Amino acid sequence: MDLPLVVGVDGSEPSLRAVDWAADEAARRGYALRIVYASLWERYEGAAHGHGSPGVRLRGEEVLDAALHRAGARQPDLKATAEIVPEEPEYVLVREARQAAAVAVGTRGHGGFAGALLGSVSVTVAAHAHCPVIVVRGDTAAPADARVVVGVGDGAETAATVRYAVDAARARRTSVEAVRAWRRPSREAAGGGPADPAYEEQAARRLDEALRDAPPDVELLRRTVEGHARRALVDASYDAELVVVGARRRGGRFGLQLGRVAHAVLHHAACPVVVVPQRVA
Repeated sequence: MDLPLVVGVDGSEPSLRAVDWAADEAARRGYALRIVYASLWERYEGAAHGHGSPGVRLRGEEVLDAALHRAGARQPDLKATAEIVPEEPEYVLVREARQAAAVAVGTRGHGGFAGALLGSVSVTVAAHAHCPVIVVRGDTAAPADARVVVGVGDGAETAATVRYAVDAARARRTSVEAVRAWRRPSREAAGGGPADPAYEEQAARRLDEALRDAPPDVELLRRTVEGHARRALVDASYDAELVVVGARRRGGRFGLQLGRVAHAVLHHAACPVVVVPQRVA
């Protein structure tokens, strides 16, 4: 079954930028686009008025019409559908992710706190969805020479993360920059001397292992960085079209399942961020 790329909208400017990104990505990958407007107020007001609130219903239809028009103007040949769902948006989008190739969201919608770096809906969907989630940060018009950056860690999610990055780079006809951070033990760092080269060599070997099955038609660039992985990836995002990070999904666990690196990149990256989940025991 061909799965669509789902994008959540609420009429805010960040959500409309997510529509732009999703329309381009769907056209690039050959996906259909599914636009979803979710609002719990429709359910509450519908119960109060018997047949739904005309004001809220009209607003939802206006938001979807605007999003469909925007997607169609950007990608005229794109197959796109839209639906209003009277539920909390985070629950709707996590559920939509079960039958989606990917889910795209903006950084913060109308309900977000003005001082927040990332809205609660975006964080919740990125932390719980079972398909890749794209949080559309920064400017969606990337430089012509921008690469796809992927963080290479130690977990089981690394293989899926690299696969996504390679496929994204191939679709964009660009290169993959694989980044691996390394740190010397604190007792050595406190001494102020030069780092043992074995640490960086080990990081380079880990990069080679992660990329050994990558296809030959995509250019692969390897970069090892001393320091925190989250800082290395945020810095790399300023020259990237996309940053790809992994996240573990542990069965039966509640709460956020992102990890410190993914969480920091989602909040601070200068370009769209993809969180690729991997279920582990």
